[in-house]
Amino acid sequence: MPKQKAYYIIDFDSTFTQVEALDELARISLRNHPDKEAIFQKIEDYTNFAMEGKLSFSESLAQRVKLLEANEDHLKQLIKHLKKKVSTSFSRNAEFFKKHADEVLIVSGGFKEFITPVVSQYHIKKENIYANTFVTTGDGKIIDYDHANPLSEEGGKVKLLQHLKLEGELFGIGDGYSDFQLRESGIINKFFAFTENIARESIVSKADHVTPSFDEFLYVNDLPRAISYPKNRILCLVIGEVDPLTIAILKNDGLSIRHKTSFEEKYVKDVGIILLADGEKIDKEQLKNAAKLKTIGYLGNAKNKIDLDLCTKQGIVVFDDPKNNPRNIDFIPKRVADFMNTGATYLSSNFPNLQLPKIEKSHRLIHIHKNVPGIMAKINTVFAKHDINIVSQFLMTNPEIGYAITDINAQYDKQLFRSLKKIEQTIKFRVLY
Repeated sequence: MPKQKAYYIIDFDSTFTQVEALDELARISLRNHPDKEAIFQKIEDYTNFAMEGKLSFSESLAQRVKLLEANEDHLKQLIKHLKKKVSTSFSRNAEFFKKHADEVLIVSGGFKEFITPVVSQYHIKKENIYANTFVTTGDGKIIDYDHANPLSEEGGKVKLLQHLKLEGELFGIGDGYSDFQLRESGIINKFFAFTENIARESIVSKADHVTPSFDEFLYVNDLPRAISYPKNRILCLVIGEVDPLTIAILKNDGLSIRHKTSFEEKYVKDVGIILLADGEKIDKEQLKNAAKLKTIGYLGNAKNKIDLDLCTKQGIVVFDDPKNNPRNIDFIPKRVADFMNTGATYLSSNFPNLQLPKIEKSHRLIHIHKNVPGIMAKINTVFAKHDINIVSQFLMTNPEIGYAITDINAQYDKQLFRSLKKIEQTIKFRVLY
């Protein structure tokens, strides 16, 4: 039986972009208004009441447009601003939108005038953008909106989708009540609550799946994506007294953060990254059992605090700050994030130093192995057997280990990974993107 066609119904405000566009437009249009702060608050309140289902969408929209006092020049400034505010995980998966241009629909209670210029950069077709439209005077002042558009009404997304009569499997991605209504009405098959920018508890609790990033959505639906494994699934354990700015760097990278006073046993099997405050220690037994641990960032001198030889044997990359420079609050988390994103071991304490640029339209594979003769020959034999074309390959060694990074440009099957993991003397293998 042929697979059903899939359609992806994506919200705009706080989903495709990081912000609520009408709120941002108000900040531009009312910049010089004496009561601007009070008006901003009213507009934000109307937005949130509608998103949480506490006020009808049509009432919320009417009240917000009235308060805007905006014109076409303000719209131009807004568009420029919104282009810089596309959600990070949507931005990095631009290739997905290009490949699925026929199946991606932007359905929003926002306005075409600012949505179309932003999403069109991502190859989303103009005929697949469904949103409201402003009514303007001859001199470009926004005075109203088209009340005949179903998207200006309560339950507008449901009415629109009923009219479109799309046949296939429908997935909805959004952050608000109007997105959940599509699932509640039975029009879409699954509703994914998008929480990269905002998590509304009343919506999250009703979702089929909570997706902290677009990578997560692509991952659970086995769709092509920019990174192989969503960062929100990687557990980063922060131990001890750590500057909030240091933690923020890793949080902004999309990792799942847990801040604890000690390395609790329940985290040992699942932790992928550990960030340790100066003076904290990890015992050997915990290190041996931390099978998923890829890297440790130590905010000070790790000597006598972590068994570096054991970390090397386990394939765990350690970054520390031997000079204990208090001004370097961003140095360690940036090194850790760079290693997770590109495989760079530059300035690590225990691994061969390797720093590589990201290569577009390729997949990056990391293979850590014991430094014995013949391993690279075995790796490349596996690639040859799977007809894989190598774009670039780098190997660095120290007396203990070999660290190989290979960029390939072919489609691959999962059997390739299994074969690479089975090579004798392999310590760790992972796919970066």
